[in-house]
Amino acid sequence: MPEVTIRYFAAARAAAGESTETAQASSVKELVGAVSADRPELARVLGICTFLLDGERVELTTPLHDGAQVDALPPFAGG
Repeated sequence: MPEVTIRYFAAARAAAGESTETAQASSVKELVGAVSADRPELARVLGICTFLLDGERVELTTPLHDGAQVDALPPFAGG
């Protein structure tokens, strides 16, 4: 299973309590589940995030590759 890095921004960073972490996941959806399994506030915030994979916007079903970088971007005030 690929090992990937997730970077948290704004409210996601606050909910995670850290700016980055690594996890093993084969899709963005699986990654979200893995990092938020025991953190309900993080799960709530990630549920409204946009995700970027190596700088490109992706869907939850997007497969991940080893060494991928996923950014979790919650909605920002002002648009």
